[in-house]
Amino acid sequence: MARVPLPRILTSGGAHIAKSRELARTAADGATDVLHPLITITRGLRRLAAAGRRRWVETPKDRRGSLLFLAASVVLVVTLVPYGALLAVIALMAAAAWAGRDGATPEPTGPDESQTQRLRSLYEALVPCFSAAEDPEPLYAHGGAWDKAFPTYAFDGTGRISQLLIHYPAYFADGEPESRARVEHLLHAKAGRGREYRFDWDEEGNTLSVSVLPPLATDIAAQRFVTAPGETVLGFTDAAQVQRTLPLSFGEERRDVPPVVWRTGARSTEPHLLAVGEPGSGTTTLLRSIALQALQHGDVVIVDGAGSGDHACLTGRDGVLAVESGLSGALASLEWASQETERRLIATNRARQAGQPAPDDTQRPLWLLLDRPTVLAHLAAADGGRDPQSLLQVPLRHGRAANVTVVVAEQFDHLDALGEAVLRHTRARVVLGPATAEQLESVLGAPPPTTPTPDVPAGRGYARLGTAPVLRLQVPATPDPHDPDTPEPHRESVLALLPPLTTPADAMKDLAAADS
Repeated sequence: MARVPLPRILTSGGAHIAKSRELARTAADGATDVLHPLITITRGLRRLAAAGRRRWVETPKDRRGSLLFLAASVVLVVTLVPYGALLAVIALMAAAAWAGRDGATPEPTGPDESQTQRLRSLYEALVPCFSAAEDPEPLYAHGGAWDKAFPTYAFDGTGRISQLLIHYPAYFADGEPESRARVEHLLHAKAGRGREYRFDWDEEGNTLSVSVLPPLATDIAAQRFVTAPGETVLGFTDAAQVQRTLPLSFGEERRDVPPVVWRTGARSTEPHLLAVGEPGSGTTTLLRSIALQALQHGDVVIVDGAGSGDHACLTGRDGVLAVESGLSGALASLEWASQETERRLIATNRARQAGQPAPDDTQRPLWLLLDRPTVLAHLAAADGGRDPQSLLQVPLRHGRAANVTVVVAEQFDHLDALGEAVLRHTRARVVLGPATAEQLESVLGAPPPTTPTPDVPAGRGYARLGTAPVLRLQVPATPDPHDPDTPEPHRESVLALLPPLTTPADAMKDLAAADS
């Protein structure tokens, strides 16, 4: 039989297809050559925009205003200069062409080899915590894919992890403190010690966010804070934890800093405060800072149980009723404070029954500041006398209604010697200096949201007001101006806040001699 020839379209189709592909490839190459400058400029603009975005994110919030002002000034100058807009466009296109060239550094698309090794090691360390033998498709398994467990990550300039989002299986007991503590301890060890981490657990989404917190500013000196009567600034914390900022001076510079504000008075739910720390942790500095703020609107009685003389700068000042370091003087001052509290309560009650406002002499706040009262309690027990802490029961129980506030500072080693009334009624708590997680939880009533570091500056710690969350705290630098080691700028800042002297120097010497 004769072979029937195939249709022409089938015999020549391959050649036509090959020729069409060659024409399309030639056209694409030609278009790429023609549009190469436009592609380069577009790539450069994208890289410049990414670099500007990174620079904006890295700029501190307190400096972004000046950066915007500088940019607006440049735009205004360019607009006013003849041919300024044209020259600016030409300069931008030249910069984009330079940034978009093939030899320019490309944008990173993922972690490098060392970062990948860190993430893989961290993933392998978490396998025993987040895995179970019964899981048919485990998210965590030795040799598994770490990128599914860590969808978001970031590294700092030293190559260590600065931010990490961790997915964990739903069966993990994230509601148990022991399970959480185990994971947090492991992450703290593997991600790098010596830094402070915040762990945010999302139990609904089964995610854990780990972030490295920057150190709190330690250069904040004592100064007049913009607060209302009844508000006391204990220190400063992270911007994400409070919804308020205060304008502060740093030499000639001014910036807004988030404060930890403690509210006292008749409407306060935490009318009294207890500060705990090791020697040199900054509890005395906190008392001195509170005293300088309290003297703006009230009177202060100071009991220096340690007798160190750290509060001598307040002796004889306007509003300072007494600065006692001896047992007899402390008993007399606290007994008067107890009677004054009762007098204010009686006067206020009588005025209310008569339908009249409370007398003016009951409205002025009275502050009782006690630095290490357990030392005086030990002396009283040795002499068979009365414990000064027993005189605090009336001010602690009824101080809120009488505008009387009690602040006690003590060390960890003597917490068991504090009176029951002090521990029960001091609902505002501060812990300063190095402390373990167990010590922090025993004083604050809740674990800290971050990992405490062993080396902290003076005045650094945590604060908790009642049942509110635990906040990081840095007390403003308020050193003793009479200390020869005090830096001169800090000495001048404290002296500027001291009220004027109302007691002559000779009378003060006589009182000191009589007390001794």
